[in-house]
Amino acid sequence: GAMELPPSHFPAARAAAVAVGYLRYLRGGPGRRLELRELRRARRQDIDDVGHKYYLELELEDVLDNDRTVSCTAEVLYHLGSKTSAPDVQVTVQGELRSTEEADKEFYNRIRSLEKELVAENIPDSHGNIPPELEPIHLLAWVASGYVIWQNSTENTKLHLAQVKHVKQVKRSDEDLQFDYVVLLHEMVSQEVLPWEVSVLWHPQRGARVRRCHGPGAAR
Repeated sequence: GAMELPPSHFPAARAAAVAVGYLRYLRGGPGRRLELRELRRARRQDIDDVGHKYYLELELEDVLDNDRTVSCTAEVLYHLGSKTSAPDVQVTVQGELRSTEEADKEFYNRIRSLEKELVAENIPDSHGNIPPELEPIHLLAWVASGYVIWQNSTENTKLHLAQVKHVKQVKRSDEDLQFDYVVLLHEMVSQEVLPWEVSVLWHPQRGARVRRCHGPGAAR
């Protein structure tokens, strides 16, 4: 059986961060910002020779949709002793997320019409400000870092996007937009802030796909 954990319990909060990262990667985009509002319930099951599985009930808010909340359930399985395999995550959202079709199309057309590829750095800046035209770029960084968080978290880490250090758009011959990011991720347990290189493709119909990601100290 699974053991109830108080939602304030650190491992429960770390598992929730993985679930939210995964969902951001799956369902996020330049027009959607999902934030964890509350971890309602957490249970943990220790599965012999496999690992630790967390069952979570989360309440998320869609920040750009007047803070409307959505409930979701998640299962996060950390594999025993594995430093290489990502946790297995399943997330089920109750109800529908607001459509971002309009915002997506607008962003896509704006970027496609630029004469030169977009380049930017320090989002947000040292005062915490983000120029409105870079907001969708920042939201895509949430999506890209969601992938990094899901792929690279362990039971003892909690990664959070601190800042986009640098982003550059890469010209492509197909319909996708490509952005190469250097993001700073704050590891809340050790308090380290580490740079990750993430390259993301995005298209309004296909959503986001991470092409590659390099962590600190990873082989080039």
